[in-house]
Amino acid sequence: MGKYILKRLLHLIPVLIGITFLSFAMMRLAGGDAVTYMYENAGANVPQEIIDKTKAEYGLDKPFLVQYASWFAGMITGDMGTSYVSQRDVFDTFLSKLPSTILLMVSSVALTVLAAVPLGILSAVRQNRWADYLIRFFSFMGNSMPNFFAALVLIYIFSIQMDWLPAVTNDHMGKSLVLPTLTLAVSMASKYTRQVRSAVLEELEKDYVTGARARGVRGKVIIWKSVMKSSMLTMITLLSLSIGSLLGGTTVVETIFMWDGVGKMAVDAITMRDYPVVQAYVAWMAVIYVLINLVTDVIYHYLDPRVRLGGESA
Repeated sequence: MGKYILKRLLHLIPVLIGITFLSFAMMRLAGGDAVTYMYENAGANVPQEIIDKTKAEYGLDKPFLVQYASWFAGMITGDMGTSYVSQRDVFDTFLSKLPSTILLMVSSVALTVLAAVPLGILSAVRQNRWADYLIRFFSFMGNSMPNFFAALVLIYIFSIQMDWLPAVTNDHMGKSLVLPTLTLAVSMASKYTRQVRSAVLEELEKDYVTGARARGVRGKVIIWKSVMKSSMLTMITLLSLSIGSLLGGTTVVETIFMWDGVGKMAVDAITMRDYPVVQAYVAWMAVIYVLINLVTDVIYHYLDPRVRLGGESA
């Protein structure tokens, strides 16, 4: 187990280099730079000499590879630079925004699991009955909606028509958390409900279930003691595969609801050509993605010891 974890962490190095290099190149190829954009946005008629001097201070006058090597060396030592716009330390800014994003992700994942597992099991147990048809219909509709459209629908219903919930975040707890969480959970819960249903139906056809029924074991006991474990393994696999889309989804949702997290921070930084903030976001999202998948693999192995981790002997 220890060797496997160390191996996965070492794999993070080439992943970081590849992802950060591509994002670094894309930001430069996008045209313009943070200094020119900052002065133009301020509406000031600044002489070219001052613009060139400011670029030199930030190292933007150096060749691309030199800029990237300097930034990557700083990142390894914990120095991610200073924001061109706010003049704040990038790492401190990221840490201040991260709890809001984690809260949004955890709440949406929790709601997804609480909804998808029982609905998926109910749909499988009631196969080809009205409950199954109803659950499958709504899961199909929810899975078909992109996050931004689901957000607009929820805002229209709960904020505009009913005036129950705020459309824009005014705090990170209570009512302000409800709509962003629902927006992320709608698509995930719809997708996972269908997957859990398929997993449960497959499990119900296995010999041990038939044997348990022949021995007179009650259906509820079979479902919650045996089949439930199989559905949880399916959920863990799906969640690990969906971390990337969830991170992207939080960026969209945070921007729509003005949620003060790292996703909105990244969108604002891209708009303002704030390279250090964008690079920090890309790097840390890659680290978080790899670490979450590593934790998922370990949990999966713990729940089902038959699954061998990389590096373990069969």
